[in-house]
Amino acid sequence: MSAFKEESDISKINSKAGTTSQAVNKDTYFVVKNAVEYSQILEGTFDPTIRPLVKLWNIGNDKETIPKKAKIEEALKLVNYNDVILDESNCTIMLKNKYQALDVGGIAKGFAADEVRDIFHKHKVKSALIDLGGNIFALGSKDDGTPWRVGIQNPFESRGDFIGILNVKDKSIVTSGNYERYFMKDGQRFHHIIDPKTGYPSQSKIISATIISDNSIDGDGLSTGVYILGIHKALKIIEAIKGIDAIFITEDKRVYTTSGIDKNIFVLTNDEFSSVSN
Repeated sequence: MSAFKEESDISKINSKAGTTSQAVNKDTYFVVKNAVEYSQILEGTFDPTIRPLVKLWNIGNDKETIPKKAKIEEALKLVNYNDVILDESNCTIMLKNKYQALDVGGIAKGFAADEVRDIFHKHKVKSALIDLGGNIFALGSKDDGTPWRVGIQNPFESRGDFIGILNVKDKSIVTSGNYERYFMKDGQRFHHIIDPKTGYPSQSKIISATIISDNSIDGDGLSTGVYILGIHKALKIIEAIKGIDAIFITEDKRVYTTSGIDKNIFVLTNDEFSSVSN
């Protein structure tokens, strides 16, 4: 599922964009299909065809740069999840137009976390903490039967400084934030969460979005898109999806939680932040 390795299913789909379909592994098909479904739910703020924009910005490596406006506008024309042609009976995927490209980096890690959980289930592992960097899966409870305690990162401070504690059993916790990968240019900060509608880093007031769900693929698919949507729309969408909850931190240090999160599940421990219940 790598967009960088030539031999991967995703790279093969990208190399045949606008010409022919590519037979893929059933797991790749499942992930891309889920990515398209979340694109629909999130009104295109999550989009697996975002690769041309991601390549332009190159955030996270030494070639990061602010692309020219004309280049961004050119790349934006290639970003459209409706151009992903899925054929379930043959397990093939095709991109409608030449130069389009898939990138499932925003959802494949969630799939991987679920696969690890399923392997643990198969081998009767009752208690485990799966950590894939930004994606946590708390399997069962701790050895003593108490819930796992997971810290929610303070987006204004260095790693390890948290604003509160989540108490969870058998849950996935996925966080998207603008503090992990970014670069500075002329005093301005450019983070890695690109808005597929504008082609620029998201200007949302949300700076951290945490999704709590039964499956990590859902948390991964939702966290980036709701981050871009903005607080009111994000809350509305998450409240409408059964079994999924969220914690959002906005730039004014307010913490918004969905209705499924009570004081037994999440405790705000940093008094610089104020809690706002939905």
